[in-house]
Amino acid sequence: MEEIIVGIDVGTTKVCTLVGRVEDGGVLRIMGVGIEPSQGIQKGVIIDLDAATQAIARSVERAESSSGLEITSALVSMAGAHVSSINSRGVVSVTGDVIDEFDIARALDSARAVAIPHNREVIHVVQRGYTVDGQDGIRAPLGMHGYRLEIETHIVTASTATVENLYQCVSAAGVAVQQFVLNPLASAEVVLRDSERKMGVVVCDIGGGTTDMAIYVEGKVWHTIVLPVGGNHVTGDIAHGLRLSVEQAEEIKLQHGYAIRADVGAEDYFAIRPFGEEEMVDINRQEVAHIIEARVAEIFEIALQEIKRSGYDGLLPAGMVLTGGASALPGIRDLASEVLGMPVRIAQPENLNGMVDQLYSPAYSTGVGLLRWALTEQENDRDARFGRRSKRRKSKIDLSGAKDWMKRLLP
Repeated sequence: MEEIIVGIDVGTTKVCTLVGRVEDGGVLRIMGVGIEPSQGIQKGVIIDLDAATQAIARSVERAESSSGLEITSALVSMAGAHVSSINSRGVVSVTGDVIDEFDIARALDSARAVAIPHNREVIHVVQRGYTVDGQDGIRAPLGMHGYRLEIETHIVTASTATVENLYQCVSAAGVAVQQFVLNPLASAEVVLRDSERKMGVVVCDIGGGTTDMAIYVEGKVWHTIVLPVGGNHVTGDIAHGLRLSVEQAEEIKLQHGYAIRADVGAEDYFAIRPFGEEEMVDINRQEVAHIIEARVAEIFEIALQEIKRSGYDGLLPAGMVLTGGASALPGIRDLASEVLGMPVRIAQPENLNGMVDQLYSPAYSTGVGLLRWALTEQENDRDARFGRRSKRRKSKIDLSGAKDWMKRLLP
């Protein structure tokens, strides 16, 4: 039987619901698309429950209409400055001479036993690697001989109140939350190449309200960061600087924006009607580029500070992969490379099937990534996927890449 999977990307500027069908050979076909402007969401956080619920419900209805299917459950994206992460190590003695499932489960449980404030909850526990009797770099210790097993994990936590508010909005829209997935981890599923993951790379998803980053080293997530700044701040700067409405500023950014002032001609003008003016006024495009460059450069400077603070800045030979709606801004790649001092490329979903005309844009990397995330988990353990989903709905915990027995044993 072909499996139907649903992802809901709840962003600051839009809500995108995608319905996918897993066909023979693990091919993912997009069956339905529902895109609606966001309401009641600011910097990835719910600020108006009713407005956010209505926006999500409209997006779901559009996806149901285009797919002809009823949506009852979905994976949901998560962002916001309330998200934080830590790395944790668990150590156990092997019960016998050979490492078995119980030993790995105990090691993972030990790694999860970190002090987390009562007002936060775990969203992801990502396994980074194992060490057996001092030998590190072990990827699959099951069946190996040893006496001491260590596991390294990356734990992502979020504000319990914020998670519950998002959960409530999605549930009120008539959809059960299967799992929350952090934005950059979902986006990475569709924009990163295997070679980049192994070499060392940072994926940077610049949305309307937040900039979400994840650092991958040796094929695993080593660090995640969410910055409370994004494309809407660029729009706000244009509105302030030119005394325009936010709607006018957004239109100017999309039609005339450029991220590097020096690349825009000094005699390049366009006409607009500002606040309180009856006549059209000519705006210098270079002036707009100056405003945009200042804010975008600041975003990448903050990003660079966070990358350096993580301690992994020297482990990123593949540089940065940019995605998200704001990454479509002309000139942003060159500016990012200049500020960061590393190679940068812009990526979007590729090799899609079905209703995909709208989705070939960096803005939809997270939405498509949610489906890819679900597909990857199904491929890892297809036979037990239904049991895992039931478990996740109760705990909202993702043990990415882990075996099903490990997930069942965890509390």
